[in-house]
This record gives sequence, C-alpha cells and structure tokens, in this order.
Amino acid sequence: MFELKRLTSPAALAKLQAKAQELISLRHYDRKPNEAKHQILICGGTGCQSSGCGAVKDALQASIDAHGLHDKVDIIVTGCHGFCEVGPLVICYPGGLFYVRVTPKDADEIIVSTIIEGKAVERLHFKDEHDNAPRPSYRDVLFYNLQKRVVLHNCGRIDPENIFEFIATGGYQGFAKALTMGRQATLDEVLKSGLRGRGGAGFPTGMKWKFMASEPAEPKYMLCNADEGDPGAFMDRSILEGDPNAVIEGMLIGAWATGATEGYVYVRAEYPLAIKRLGIALAQAEALGLIGDNILGTDFSFHLKIKQGAGAFVCGEETALMRSIEGKRGMPRVRPPFPAKQGLWEKPTVLNNVETLATIGHIIKVGAEEYRQDGTEKSPGTKIFAVTGKVNNTGLVEIPMGVSMRHIIFDICGGIKDNKKFKAVQIGGPSGACLPKELLDNPVDYDSLTAAGAMMGSGGLVVVDQETCMVDLARFFLTFTQAESCGKCTPCREGSKRMLEILERICEGNGKQGDIEELERLATTMRTSSLCALGQTAPNPVLSTLRFFRSEYEAHIVDKHCPAGACTSLLQYKIDATKCKGCTLCARNCPVNAIIGKVKEAHLIDTNKCIKCGTCIDKCKFGAISRG
Repeated sequence: MFELKRLTSPAALAKLQAKAQELISLRHYDRKPNEAKHQILICGGTGCQSSGCGAVKDALQASIDAHGLHDKVDIIVTGCHGFCEVGPLVICYPGGLFYVRVTPKDADEIIVSTIIEGKAVERLHFKDEHDNAPRPSYRDVLFYNLQKRVVLHNCGRIDPENIFEFIATGGYQGFAKALTMGRQATLDEVLKSGLRGRGGAGFPTGMKWKFMASEPAEPKYMLCNADEGDPGAFMDRSILEGDPNAVIEGMLIGAWATGATEGYVYVRAEYPLAIKRLGIALAQAEALGLIGDNILGTDFSFHLKIKQGAGAFVCGEETALMRSIEGKRGMPRVRPPFPAKQGLWEKPTVLNNVETLATIGHIIKVGAEEYRQDGTEKSPGTKIFAVTGKVNNTGLVEIPMGVSMRHIIFDICGGIKDNKKFKAVQIGGPSGACLPKELLDNPVDYDSLTAAGAMMGSGGLVVVDQETCMVDLARFFLTFTQAESCGKCTPCREGSKRMLEILERICEGNGKQGDIEELERLATTMRTSSLCALGQTAPNPVLSTLRFFRSEYEAHIVDKHCPAGACTSLLQYKIDATKCKGCTLCARNCPVNAIIGKVKEAHLIDTNKCIKCGTCIDKCKFGAISRG
C-alpha cells in the first residue's frame, strides 16, 4: 500500500501523512462497529509477550481464517499499553472494546461475538476496583482516564514496526516544522518550553542544547541514553518498543538545533524487543530519507546508529556511557570539561534520555506555550512513572507534573493490594528515597521532591505496604548500587560496601549501638566525595528511611525485633495454647520436626530447631500460630 520511497521535501512528508491517515482511521471510540473492516490491536510489549500475547494472536488469526474473515479483520501488534497488571490486552475497533487477561481460549468467542455479532464479551472487560463495575472501553478505565498521555499517546495505538502509522499520527511533522523554523528558532522553542531532562537530574534540555550549539568544534554528536537500569523501571523500554520513531524524531530535531551530524542510541542488550523495533524504525526512516544525507531535500545530514550496552548500571552516567561507545570500559571521568564541550571522542556531545527525546517532537509541533499548559511553572509538561509493588494496578502512568502521590497511587493505580495499609513509596529508583504516608499529598515535581529529600530519578515508583521492613528495603537497594559500582573512586567502592555490611548485620539481628551514626557518617562522605551520581545518590534510600523510619532501625538494633515481621533472623514463631486444638497438623508438616506435643494438647515450638519457613502457619486451621 505504501512504498519506502525517499521523501524530497517537507511538503512530500505532509502529503504522505494525509494519505497514511487511513491506516488508523478505524481507531476511534466514537466510530460504531461496521461489517466493512475491523482492526484488533494486541499489546505486544515485553510484559504481554511474557504473558502469552503471541499465542493469543495466533488463536485470533486461526479463528479469523476459520470463519472466512481474513479480508475483513486485521490484527495489529502494538507496543506496551501500559496496564501491565491485566495483560494480555486486546482492543477491537471500531468501537474500542477493551478486553483484559485474554487467553487463546477466548479468541473464538471474541471473533464470533465482537466481530460477527457485534456484541461485547462482558466477562473479559476490566472491572474497576473502585466499584467493581465493568469498563467496556479503553477510555472508561480510570487507570487510563485519569492520565494525560502525551509521550505515551501512540504506545498501544500504532504498529511500532510500521513507520507509516507513526507518520499518520503526525509523526515527523515536528521535525519538518523545525526545518522551516531554522536552527536558532528551534533551539529557542525548546528553551521556552522549560523541558527538564527526564533521565533524573532534571537539567533544562534547551540549556544543554544551547551549550553545545555554541561550540565551534566538529563533528558534534547527539546521543540517546536508553540504558535504563533501575529495578522496576520500564518507561524507556516501553517507549522504544511502542513508539521508536518518536525518539528518532527527537534526535533529529536536537541534531538540527545543535549542529550535530552523527548520533547513537545507547540501549542495554537486555532489551531485545526494543532493539529490534528501534532497528526496524531506523531502517525505515533511512529508506524514506529521514536519516542520512540531505534530509527532506535540505543541506542537513544526520547519521544514526544503535549501540548495545552490556548492562552496566554505571553506564547510565553520561561520561561512562560515552566511554563505552568508544570501546573503553564504562567508567565516569572527572568533569569539567563537560560533554557539551568535550564528550564522545573529545568532541561536543549532547546526551538526552528516551523520554526527553520522545517529548521534543510534540513540543515543536504544538509550540512551547501549549506544552507549558501542563505541569507547574518550574516543572512543565508530563512525566511517566513505572508503578510497581503493592498496588492493585501496576504499569505505566503519565501525569502532569504537580499532581499528588496520593492521586497516582490511590486514584490511578487503585490503592494498596488486599486492602492493606500504605507504608511508603520509593521514588527515583535505587538512588531515590522512601517517602512516608505523611507526604502522600505533596506535589510530584522536581523542586517539591528535592525539598522532601527525594528525587524524581527516571520515574520508578515502588509502593510498599505495612508488611515491608524499611531497613530491609534500604538493604535491597544498596545491594544493587553496591554491586553496580564501577569501583573507580574510593568513597563509592568502599563506602557502599561498608554501609551494606552494617545493614546486613542489622537485618540479621546483630546490629549494635553506633551503627546508625556510622551509616550517616558513611552516607555523608559518599554524597560529598564520590566521583559520579551513582556514588553520590546511592545512600539516599538509607538516609530517607533513617529520616522517616528511624524507629524501625532502633527496634532492630535495641529490641532485636523487626516491626514488619519481614526479617527472618529476627522472627519468633509461637503457638497460642488457648487456640491450639492439638490436631498435630503443624507438627506433621514441619520439615525439621521443631513442633512437639500430644494429640488434643497444646503444642510447642522448639526455637532452636525452627527454621522459620512458615509452613506451620500455612497449615494451622485455627490461627493458633503467629510470628513476630
């Protein structure tokens, strides 16, 4: 239908967009189902692939063929829809009927009921936890309805392996507009937008571009940091899987504004699907003449390559990433000079993360003034968060800067699982901070989080409930950052190791007086003297839990007790003699014979033998066994 034929002007791109719109014309909720053509969109992100979306697609196709509908129904595999909790996800157009947790067994019913008979399969609708009512369409689900999807607009809506679908949504029009505006006007627009880097530091993107644009040395490099390494974070991966051309467009605009002629997308090798789809998008863009020499008939040339990283967390730091591209060991270097002056191969370089670059095309297309309608004065626009942990609805959430954490966790994500109590949220990944319930109503923006002792980070949100030990949580994150330290500087290499040793002792019941003060001393040293941001921010989970949950540290050290009942070494299993019926079920199932007692008499647990496996609690029918 469409040829990958070189475009020679912005006008040719606009003409192609008008023609390509028919590809996605059915994907509107207000269009009623008809017998002429149908489209079934299947979430094909990594999460849904692991849940079996491939088998669902095959089953749907088999049913389509069996009913002779191959010329009336198209199956389109999209990127991540963001609602990871309920995948695999299927949306049927026209009409936008939304089905969750679809299995291959559901395929024929979907084809017969929805496609042939025009009826919804009600049992496959999502039921909202707020009222348990079914939500027939995508837009009726609060998880989506309460978001402001700007960067994620195309994710789950288009085929990421078909550049014409991206163009049909207005893709590359921001770049075409930038070419007509000129380099300085493009740069000024990004500056006026107030966009701050979404990779964690929040540095103004336009300012970073301005620094490099003023450098005379050539060549200049435009880099994308897709080395997303935070535990629980998958924002960048989902953008690359669901809308890779948005990132390419952002890099083109950045290269145009700064004078860069070469670029790299540095993506971790553990993201094979993202790499595959990015490669397809890049090849198609090159075939259309959007990448290469004399782009769209101008004198602007830009060449872009993919560089796979080996999964080193420290390569998320810009200078370490550049050394890795150069074929050297990924280790940070002292700054200044900053990359805008001497970066990749000692030439002027700009590095932005995936989400930042995916925002650029939208900013240029709608203008800085309209972009600033969302967010706050100092933190304009939207931000994507990967919400995981003890919430009912895990997944990707895009919201305007400035909304409260409560709104994200309880309104959009449906609150805490199993009706348990909210305890804290770790924001900013392993280098972020734990915020308690007292700060749930604080606005989520760069300055408010900094004031609370936290950081935006790349956007990971890990929600924990009453059963989470905050000392153990701090130990978990420090275990990660300690293992990922490159070892170049002493404060990070040795400080993180010593801090981790103390936390492990405390969790095992061997904490001692002075441990808290030693943790604070080591943390201060690391923050003030480590070479890069990894070492400078690694103590944040420890410092924030000490600030808001100090009593839990004291309970571990002084009372040898874990208030959350999570630290195994500090647990003690007890049998309540008033509840025990002497049924012997616990004793018969104990793997180490640590429970003694006669039939119909109260039993006892030998604490010297008990391995604290919890089998006895699971087997007891009378609630007579407790741990604490």
